Amino acid sequence: MSEERTTLEIIAPTVEEAVAKGLADLGLPSEAVEVEVLDSGSRGLFGLGSRQARIRLTVKNQAELQSIAVGGENTHERSEASREENIPSAALEAVHAEEPEVPEGEDTSLRVARETVAELLEKMKVHAQVTSKYVQPEDPKDQASILIEVHGDDLSILIGRRSETLNALQYISSLIIGKELEKWVPLIIDVEGYRARRERQLRQLARRMAEQAVSTGRRQVLEPMPPSERRVIHLELRNHPQVFTESVGEEPNRKVTIVIKK
Repeated sequence: MSEERTTLEIIAPTVEEAVAKGLADLGLPSEAVEVEVLDSGSRGLFGLGSRQARIRLTVKNQAELQSIAVGGENTHERSEASREENIPSAALEAVHAEEPEVPEGEDTSLRVARETVAELLEKMKVHAQVTSKYVQPEDPKDQASILIEVHGDDLSILIGRRSETLNALQYISSLIIGKELEKWVPLIIDVEGYRARRERQLRQLARRMAEQAVSTGRRQVLEPMPPSERRVIHLELRNHPQVFTESVGEEPNRKVTIVIKK
């Protein structure tokens, strides 16, 4: 064999498959090559942005191959762990990582929703615990929603100004979950109980502003709110005997107006 060493690059779904394919193509045992992981690949986020693994196999020089031949059967009995010494530990973790166990009988929609949000948070470098459950809507005509609750330390970054970051996370998660389940599922993401606290504040605000509208005889215009928050105001006052509500303006500055009934 010449001093220039033979190399072969292989692309496959995983590092392990790429190594196996390369060895088969070369017709050599694992001990006869050096493995370099060029790209350990990625599963992507539920199929979005997935990337295959890419490795380079380099055939060892003549002296090394001769020592392998002398080793005979003992060489071929080397353990899988020995072959993997040439693969970086991070790549091995990716190859051998086990899928998390799914509780028996767990609803598929709940699982997909939880895993989607958890993976998005991981990509955002946010460490948090994620749980999922169904919540019944206030309006019986509406479909039950999936509530994703996120708990952890210092998660204010996930909320943002006027809930903009949280609403964006919820929107992106809904798109991915819908693609995975092939159907639309109402989704609510709450961080450390923020939405629940905000809803209580909005209900109190709605009642207070309704009283002010009645006492002054003038309509009350609230600050701009996202659709989910305007909906809370509408629902809180929908059965009020003296006022009704309507939304005015254009997004993102659309507002709820509380008007006296005639």
